[in-house]
Amino acid sequence: MTAPHGSWPSPFTAQMIAQASPRIDGARFVGDEIWWGESVPAEGGRVTVRSSSGDEVLPAPWNARSRVHEYGGGAWTAGADGALCFVHGADQRVYRMPRGGEPQPLTPAGVSYGGLRLQHGRLLAVREDLRPAEHERAIVEIPLDGTAADDESAVRTFVSTSGFVAHPALSPDGERLAWVQWSTVQMPWEQALLHVARVDGDEVESMPTRAALQPEWVSDDELLYLDDPSGRWNLQRVRLGGTATAFAAADADTGGGLWVLGNRWYQRLDDGRTVAVRTNGADEIVQISADGASVELLTLPITAGASIDDAQGSRVLISGAGRTVGAGLWCVDLDDGTITTVTGGAEADARWVPRARPVTFDGPHGPVHAFDYPPTNPDASAPAGDLPPYVVMVHGGPTSHVAGAASTAYAYWTSRGIGVLDVNYGGSTGYGRAYRERLDGQWGLVDVDDVIAAARGMADAGLADPDRIAIRGGSAGGWTVLCALVRGGTFSAGISRYGVADLRMLAAETHDFEAHYLEGLVGPLPEAESVYIERSPLSHVDRIDVPVLLQQGSDDRVVPPSQSEAIRDALYARGVPHEYLLFEGEGHGFRAAETIIASLEAELRFLGRTFGFEPEPTADV
Repeated sequence: MTAPHGSWPSPFTAQMIAQASPRIDGARFVGDEIWWGESVPAEGGRVTVRSSSGDEVLPAPWNARSRVHEYGGGAWTAGADGALCFVHGADQRVYRMPRGGEPQPLTPAGVSYGGLRLQHGRLLAVREDLRPAEHERAIVEIPLDGTAADDESAVRTFVSTSGFVAHPALSPDGERLAWVQWSTVQMPWEQALLHVARVDGDEVESMPTRAALQPEWVSDDELLYLDDPSGRWNLQRVRLGGTATAFAAADADTGGGLWVLGNRWYQRLDDGRTVAVRTNGADEIVQISADGASVELLTLPITAGASIDDAQGSRVLISGAGRTVGAGLWCVDLDDGTITTVTGGAEADARWVPRARPVTFDGPHGPVHAFDYPPTNPDASAPAGDLPPYVVMVHGGPTSHVAGAASTAYAYWTSRGIGVLDVNYGGSTGYGRAYRERLDGQWGLVDVDDVIAAARGMADAGLADPDRIAIRGGSAGGWTVLCALVRGGTFSAGISRYGVADLRMLAAETHDFEAHYLEGLVGPLPEAESVYIERSPLSHVDRIDVPVLLQQGSDDRVVPPSQSEAIRDALYARGVPHEYLLFEGEGHGFRAAETIIASLEAELRFLGRTFGFEPEPTADV
């Protein structure tokens, strides 16, 4: 059939998107089974743990979710005996649940835990205590016998700081602990130190690192870790008291922004081989020989969001998504070459789900990298000469990254004749430190210049209707949306999801982890207060003259509702077309299925009204 872009019949409903490709949250070998964490949108985004035998290991209402550093991570682990240790989202206590048994608390109430790690039969964790005036983070050992459930003093503290810590790792002999630590005034990708200490002593050895990540012990006195002295996160190897050397260095990143605890960019096997992620725009997975001299690319469908979750013998668990497959978990045997899909990873129907096309545009600050998802529908086409509307997607962070992957969420748009352009603006990870630091002091300028350059590049190439380009983003991406609308002249509509509107308000209200983030992105207060005012979209709402859809979670502690509501009130006062949706019970990011459904349907209606098309009813494939 021939129909205008935006009105093509599509089989992709908002309900389908809400249930599609649940988020994989870590994976482990547990005895003869494989366990993995998985979000359940139909249950409010609860994270359960499932097994390859088909069981749900962690039943409702238990929810493996940490709130440490607000973004959590590392909320569960398990031992070979089948006992699950997890942080329950409701109270942030750590529980232990024998296979088939009932969860029993291991820690008292009042503090949060995350980054759980079982090593040599010992449970390590990052603890966050927000009760004292000077908040405390610590690396601790939690007794597995439950003695600390009512006695906080039974939790052994290895290191305590008013800053931040991550990635605890015990040496094989159990006598030394390695971890990553950074101060409250810097983000971990700016400066993070690698520390080593004896578990029974006070002396701490600090390695001269730039942005250290994920230390792992090679022997009792030798470490592998990640750092970016060359401008790229690469593996480093160091003997205690010695000098670190690059291990199988590459012009790609093994590492990323440390937003959540428990990230694993590589795993070292018992025989010395290493399996690692390498990111240069897209992800690839490599196997590195024990001496680092040989690097072999593994043939896997994963190109985005790759995580090397666990290793056992010659087998490795790897999660992620790819250009042709949805999110999933794979088990790779390096010896016999077999690749087994554990869960997810379904092949996407290329007739309906577009393959991401990497594109680069010339911008005022250098190249701008993005992924293009063109309108794709085997049963529909547009009238001759009709250019498609496009939605420019802006990721959050802003120190984050998107990579091209099959996405039913994007097919929701592309199957209806609406193109999607996913932009890694300056400041994004995955292209090296220089690209990441392009945003230093320039947030609200470089990111806006880059998304405008990308949008205009698509229009100049005749791929997008220049009069029907919308911009959509959440959190820091929502900030860029609002800043771009203030700039004017490129985007005809904006969708801001829990976006930042006022920098001074954000500085006053945001949580510890990002309390000083703005100093690097904009400048220090009070010296740079005039810059904060000038950059903030709220200061220039009078320049926004296109329709805006604002969406917000009521329980968001990172970007509180006051941000979106300030923009809403200003738009209302000026009579600018807008809509404001407040989702009760949602935090920083939407997890519940009903929220995802309502949000997507509202966005489609909004673009239809703005761009002059009528979405068709859902079609059968």
